[in-house]
Amino acid sequence: MPRPDVIAIQVLAAAAMAFAVAGCGRSGAPAGSASATGAGGGHAAFQVVAAENFWGSIATQLAGTKATIKSIIVNPGADPHSYEPTARDARTMAGANMAIVNGLGYDNWASQLLEASPQSGRTVLNVGDLLGLKEGANQHLWYFPSDVFAVIDQIVAAYGRLDPRDAAYFAQQKQRFESVSLARYDQLRREIRARYAGVPVGYSESIFQGLGQDLGLRLLTPYSFAKAIAEGTDVTAGDKETVDNQIRRRQVKVWVFNSQNVTPDVQRVNQIASQQHIPVATITETLSPASLNFEQWQVAELEGLQRALHLATGR
Repeated sequence: MPRPDVIAIQVLAAAAMAFAVAGCGRSGAPAGSASATGAGGGHAAFQVVAAENFWGSIATQLAGTKATIKSIIVNPGADPHSYEPTARDARTMAGANMAIVNGLGYDNWASQLLEASPQSGRTVLNVGDLLGLKEGANQHLWYFPSDVFAVIDQIVAAYGRLDPRDAAYFAQQKQRFESVSLARYDQLRREIRARYAGVPVGYSESIFQGLGQDLGLRLLTPYSFAKAIAEGTDVTAGDKETVDNQIRRRQVKVWVFNSQNVTPDVQRVNQIASQQHIPVATITETLSPASLNFEQWQVAELEGLQRALHLATGR
């Protein structure tokens, strides 16, 4: 018997397809989207839906005026792992020419919506698949800078296939985004790497692994602890003891935690870090506040981490 969540997805998709058929001949973006206009005031050439707003923000900036972009998860309080899509989400997916999903089991609901409402010619960018990763790999790909730049390449290539006449425009958008919009993001990463490489830090969950490695920091927290917190599974007694002792003995200089996922174990470690006067840096899983774009969000987090590292080391 099909699982209830799969049945719900199928019902939503069927409703979305019926809506799309009933609306044939109507122009404009899906409900909830902001229409973009191209040169001369015409409608955007195609519509893109991103399961999460971190990929949606990047897609929006690369598209410029040539596409309509809609992100489904925009509420910082929503959990992408367990998100339950609405009929509106299903309509948005059904009407998109292109979809961007994170993959690796992070947003299965999005892939199920797409499978339940197949559309000839739809482009689907599954980030995990594009990067050649397998189930079990760290799902938080937007915190791996090298993966972010690889996804930028893939999005621009897909735009060029959907709208060949504007391929040069998308290439210009990519150049501007990487050289101007991401300039401060790149600068901060270089500065932190040059000044603080090798500094031991602790981190509450696996979301920080990619960025921490990129910055050259020494990640002392057992990965099994960080992975369990991220996936909502039980932390072993051994890992709890290890992490607590690392903080109590001040073996880590900075503690980094995801403020959107503060479990009892994380609360306990936060408290110990405070008692030991260990500087704390916070990160979040999705854009927070949601009004920020990708680079503004990441820069704010990197600046906070840089301040914590300076406070801890005096450098």
